[in-house]
Parts: sequence; C-alpha cells; structure tokens
Amino acid sequence: MSETITHTGLVAIVGRPNVGKSTLLNRLVGQKISIVSRKAQTTRHRITGVLTEGSQQFVFVDTPGFQTHHRNALNASMNRTVGQVLNEVDVVMFLIEAGRFGPDDRKVMAMLPQDARVVLVLNKVDLEEDKGKLLPFMQQMATEFPFAEIVPVSAERGQNVDQLLRAVGKYLPEGEALFGEDDITDRSERFLAAEFLREKLFRLLGEELPYGMTVEIEKFEVEGHLRRIFAAIIVDKAGHKGIVIGKGGERLKRISSEARVELEKLFDGKVYLETWVKVKSGWADDERALKSLGYD
Repeated sequence: MSETITHTGLVAIVGRPNVGKSTLLNRLVGQKISIVSRKAQTTRHRITGVLTEGSQQFVFVDTPGFQTHHRNALNASMNRTVGQVLNEVDVVMFLIEAGRFGPDDRKVMAMLPQDARVVLVLNKVDLEEDKGKLLPFMQQMATEFPFAEIVPVSAERGQNVDQLLRAVGKYLPEGEALFGEDDITDRSERFLAAEFLREKLFRLLGEELPYGMTVEIEKFEVEGHLRRIFAAIIVDKAGHKGIVIGKGGERLKRISSEARVELEKLFDGKVYLETWVKVKSGWADDERALKSLGYD
C-alpha cells in the first residue's frame, strides 16, 4: 500500500539554453518525457514531470531556455512561459554549469522572484576537471542571490540527484497529491509524439537544421495497442523542404524510423507513423499560427 501524500509542490526548472534542464527532468522522473539535444530552442513548451516519493509528490515544470538572442514571436512566447512559471511555483531550481556563470545566466537570475525558495543547481560537475575549484565557485554564487540551497549534480550521470531531491523536498508545502502515484507527466500522447519527432529532426539534421521548423500532428488514432500517427513537419522556407526530405527521401525515412522506435518504447505498443513536409512561411513570427500549433 502506498504512503499517503502529505507534501506536494510545483518545482520550476529554469536556466539558459543548453544547461541540461530537460536531461535533469528526465533523470528525476526516471523516464524520457522531455526531448534533449545540444541545440538551443530544443524545449519550446512547458513540460510537466511528476515524481511521487514516499509522502512527497514533486511536480517538476521544465521550461524553455530563456532566449536572449533570437527575436520573434516564437521566442517571445517561450520567454513568457518562463515568466509565468516562475510566478506559479513553490520552489525554483535554477540550473547553471558548474564553474560557469555568464551574462545569459545572469539574465535568467534577474527573473527569479526575490521571495521564492530558489535552489541553485550546479550541473555537469562531471565535466569539471579541477574539483578544487568547485567550493570557491559555490561560495562566489552564494553572494549573487539568497539561494536556499546550492547543490552540485550531474544530470547526465545521475550524480547527486538524490541529494538534490532531499534539498528541494524540504520546501514542498503541505498538500494532497495533484496526480496519481504512477503518473509521470500531464502531457498527452499526441503532444509527446510531436516532441519526439521534433527531437529527431534536431538530432539528424545537424548544422543544416532550419530553426524555423516545428511538427503538427494532424491525426492521432488508437486501435488497441496500435497508435496511428500522421504528422506534418512544418518548415519556414521552400528550400528547407528538400533538406528535411533528403536525397530520395532517405533522410525523412530515417527521421521517421528513429522517432517511431522511441515512441513504441514510450507507449509500450506498436506505432504506425506517417510523415510529410509542409511549407508555412513566417509561422514562427505569426501569433495565430503559433496558437494553432499549440504554443502559448
């Protein structure tokens, strides 16, 4: 019999792009629900992950990396999401890289509510060659903001993640569970299908990747354990269409195949995935188009 939940809270995961927010969320909930790549703009939506441990339920909110360089409606939407989340949560996990605190990190820190419980997470400690520099860096960061805790971790390797949970758990308010004990996210299968396909586009297009690209699920059908998914890959320019499709359609086939394999693992069942490419010029700077594609 499961333990009664007595403490529940919303925990934001914020930081500049590419600092490891989605990797940490996946590590915390024990399953991949947020897509990961080395590219900026990978996470474009608010993703909720749920972890129930003993009498505590953590509701983690992975946010887009705060955008300071690209200026369009899409990035404005992503930045609004970060700001909204910070005003709604009980605890904030602010991620930076161990040993590195730059101008973009400082811009995110400037958004942190002064009265919030903020846990500073020093990620990628496994990449820090001189561990002797870690303590002085932690002492320096303690002077930058009234952090409730400072915890070094490696989200990639799972190092110190249990300590991070204990640190955050101290600040969860009293309350009943918001989700079932087996739930790991509030996002629909349709949404996750679009995200996993978009991740493969990021990973397999490499430097050719056009950032003006997204995925729209036009039809999602469930027949027993089979899911039939029909997805349009939206690109901004006609010239990008050929990049996605590749010679003889081989690149699109590979993207679709790798996405299907991961979706079958996620859904624990067979997946039929059909994909094609559409051109919608200027979609990333069109408020109506963004709303139709599921952006806040």
